[in-house]
Amino acid sequence: MPIDYRAVGLKVGLEIHVQLNTGRKLFCNCPPIVRNDEPPHFRVVRRLRPSMSELGEVDPAAIWEFRKHRTFVYEGYYDTTCLVELDEEPPHDPDPESLEVALAVAMMFNAKIFDEVYVMRKTVIDGSNTSGFQRTMLIAHDGLAKFFDYKVPIQTIALEEDAARKIEERGDMVVYRLDRLGIPLIEISTGVLTYNPQEVMEVAYYIGHSIKMTGKAKRGLGTVRQDVNVSIEGGAKTEIKGVPDLSLIPKVIEYEVQRQLNLLVIRDELIKRGVKEEWFVKDFVDVTDIFSSTKSNLIRKVLDGGGKVIAIKTPGLRGGILGKEVQPNRRFGTELADRVRVWTSLSGLIHSDELPGYGITAEEVSKVSSRLGVDSFILLAGTNDKDLNDAVDVIIDRIKEALHGVPEETRAANPPDGTTKFMRPRPGAARMYPETDLRPIRVTPEMIEKAKLLIPEPIESRVSRYVSYGMSRELAMQVIRSPYYDLIDYLIEEFQGKVSATLIANTLVNTLKSLQRDGVDISFITEEHLKSLFNVLAINTITKEAVPDIIKAWSKEPNKDINTIIKELGLSRMSYEEVKKVVFERAKELNIKDKDKLLKVLMKDLRG
Repeated sequence: MPIDYRAVGLKVGLEIHVQLNTGRKLFCNCPPIVRNDEPPHFRVVRRLRPSMSELGEVDPAAIWEFRKHRTFVYEGYYDTTCLVELDEEPPHDPDPESLEVALAVAMMFNAKIFDEVYVMRKTVIDGSNTSGFQRTMLIAHDGLAKFFDYKVPIQTIALEEDAARKIEERGDMVVYRLDRLGIPLIEISTGVLTYNPQEVMEVAYYIGHSIKMTGKAKRGLGTVRQDVNVSIEGGAKTEIKGVPDLSLIPKVIEYEVQRQLNLLVIRDELIKRGVKEEWFVKDFVDVTDIFSSTKSNLIRKVLDGGGKVIAIKTPGLRGGILGKEVQPNRRFGTELADRVRVWTSLSGLIHSDELPGYGITAEEVSKVSSRLGVDSFILLAGTNDKDLNDAVDVIIDRIKEALHGVPEETRAANPPDGTTKFMRPRPGAARMYPETDLRPIRVTPEMIEKAKLLIPEPIESRVSRYVSYGMSRELAMQVIRSPYYDLIDYLIEEFQGKVSATLIANTLVNTLKSLQRDGVDISFITEEHLKSLFNVLAINTITKEAVPDIIKAWSKEPNKDINTIIKELGLSRMSYEEVKKVVFERAKELNIKDKDKLLKVLMKDLRG
């Protein structure tokens, strides 16, 4: 049954992060290049620890990360990584070009620009920043972006450094690469949006696209990232980090609303059953002996490795609470397992609502229930006593939270389905404090004037311009959403009066997509290919029907001259006399006297 988002009180906030394509990184002179072409030149090993803010508090999310006791390996390159990234040298003054782009975006979204910009430190000790914090600057606040019928409150506009790239994770060790660390990012945080999930996706697109239209944004996979904050009436604000693709936003919102609604159902059922917090204490029993002859491969593997099995009592949770689905293929038991996986090296847990199962027999289940004195329980298997003890703590804490409904937390999106998993608690106010190594930056009239030159044409105006070229509004909107929009603009200008804007747009928006869907590799098609293609169209060497065949030929031999392809495939435009000759020859050969039937044959032969 579809969700009535207005009835459940859906509120959404967006944080859009766009990498900038500037001449240097934000706080050093290294080039902002992400490298995949060669192995790193050096590695550095570090441990990170939380520290108190100037308020004398420690951020809860930082404590959570620290208690994982992880070791971080940082990989870098001698020619594109410096001591600033390694936190061995103070940061340089912020990149002026990046500041200008941020000011331009602020003006574009009608935001109030601060007179002075202060660099702040945001505590982050998941290892993605060598210093244990991310540097960020608030540029503007309280803006209003308008896109067609959408009015989007802009809460803040910030300029910050991107984090290091996670390369791999092996147990307690995480490997990061420092090439991405320090690349300038613009972060747009919206106010509360009450649009439906599909509309929120469109808003996210328009915000990111507007920044790209400055010509100062990077392109490609991973250069734009979205965080989505979701809450409903009676639920809690949940931050979903790193939604990798715009098209996933509607599903992420839908499934988070489902999750919160189902957690509220669980809360109400537990209250109805009279379940109390004090029932849940660190009370577990070693049940290894019950599984000494088990056929369960899952448990057998742990026992053969010298491990043990413990059972946690979960009174009042019998009859489907642990097995209650909160998102597609994810149950309340999965919520508990997520906490265990994040906190410990254990792979998860097994709960009584899914037993017998996993090779565990009904007899073994009965024996565990008898020993515990309850028929609702959770099994944990592991070789490390500390992991097992920690897992019991986080399970008990999460069950207690269930009695209050939806906990505030930070979650990660699961591509490709849009479900989410627990990452860490929501950060507190103590995570932000001033950067002591950098002075404030005064925003001058000269900076504002330079920034104004970067403000792009508004999206609505751009659509109107395309329509004035003869495009349909539908095609104009496709161009706006296309990754080729700037190339389309350039080609329209280059071939003005010679090739129709509609043909240029259709080729890049629809023909390329259609060919790719049919398995044609279009990755080799460059701007030069397209210029030569539209040039032969401009001088009437070919008709538009020849375009797909030429692109297919290039996908196999990208260096082949277009005129050679035209000649080899017989794609040249025919003269009137040549067409007339074919018409009479085909009519005589097929003995067709009906004009419409003949036309169908000729259209197939002559293709336009």
